[in-house]
Amino acid sequence: MRNKKIDFLDLGNQPLANSYIRKKNLYKKERKYRLIVCFDTDNKLISIKKTYSSKDMFNNEYPYRSSTSKTMSLHLKKLAQKIKRIKPKKILEIGSNDGCFIKNFDKKKTIGIEPCTNVEKITKKQKYNTYPEYWSPSLAKKILKKHNKVNVIVSSNTISHIKNLDDVFRGINIVLDDKGVFIIEDPCLLECLKKNTYDQFYNEHIYVFSYLSLSHALKKHNLKIFKIEKLKIHGGSNRYYIKKNNNNIKLHKSVNYQKHKEEKYGLNNLKTYLNFAKRVKLSKKKLLSIFMNCKNNNKKVIAYGATAKSVTILNYCNINNTMINYFIDTTKDKQGKYTPGTKILIKKYSNLINDKVDYVFLGAWNFKEEIFNKEKKYIKNGGKFIVHTPYPRII
Repeated sequence: MRNKKIDFLDLGNQPLANSYIRKKNLYKKERKYRLIVCFDTDNKLISIKKTYSSKDMFNNEYPYRSSTSKTMSLHLKKLAQKIKRIKPKKILEIGSNDGCFIKNFDKKKTIGIEPCTNVEKITKKQKYNTYPEYWSPSLAKKILKKHNKVNVIVSSNTISHIKNLDDVFRGINIVLDDKGVFIIEDPCLLECLKKNTYDQFYNEHIYVFSYLSLSHALKKHNLKIFKIEKLKIHGGSNRYYIKKNNNNIKLHKSVNYQKHKEEKYGLNNLKTYLNFAKRVKLSKKKLLSIFMNCKNNNKKVIAYGATAKSVTILNYCNINNTMINYFIDTTKDKQGKYTPGTKILIKKYSNLINDKVDYVFLGAWNFKEEIFNKEKKYIKNGGKFIVHTPYPRII
């Protein structure tokens, strides 16, 4: 019997979220797709309906760099410190990006998997043992043959990007030691619904996990979640600690606590998602109204952080380059390009106090604390931000 997937949220026509446009291609037709989100009534998994191949999304022009965010660097450093306490002999990271996590360990102890060759080259130059390949059972076998079993496997904001979860977990079983630990970090579905952060959905985020759905997907591969940590990163994430069934690590109370919270909120009921979709529509109207008022009153609005998340928001809400003058961003690979779909110029980051703007749309809202700390002068002088979560407003 096939799983029953039900559409509950339509976020309209969207471009690929990280396909930033070069000036010479500004008038070329963009590749777009209908961003529809589904609920699987059998396994409680939330996923996007239309998916692209990994090669389309993660290639030699991938712009994201973990190390550009102080918040992310510190977050991954703290995770590394936790892992060091158990003194692992070998650590593997799926989605090692620019080495933000693995650089916290001895090079001889780490293995990185990073299919985006432009980013993988960064760690390769630093003599880290990285593979410019997509995670799969065949790659797991190759690693096993060369490095033997590993004690810890870490994946931060990567597993939700991979369509075939069965292949992911088959690969884990091949290379993870029987007493080893698999650690996943990904946006938390419960927090997404509570905070109305519909921008967690875009072409790279094939899934947004709950404990209910992830534990179901792991079960058939004899893998089990034994501990869950609630994280502030990315607007609310969960860190899942996973073991093989034959590993006698005790179940932490956090697992049943999370299960109870999700069931109480209704993450196993379609009605919960239909209500979320209604709130998203209302959010769109409110946010667009704020931008239209700014435009009609000749207010200068710029945006801060040209994130993949902001691509979903702006394209869904029909907010374009007539409403936002430009973005500022610290990522070099985005600077001088234009945002997908909305074609807003991305400039190199400069201190907001010098920009003489009326409002700043917070594209990187998930790093709000870091940004507010950085822009104390702008705020002190009466500078205001536009945010969309948990509801659209000016702060």
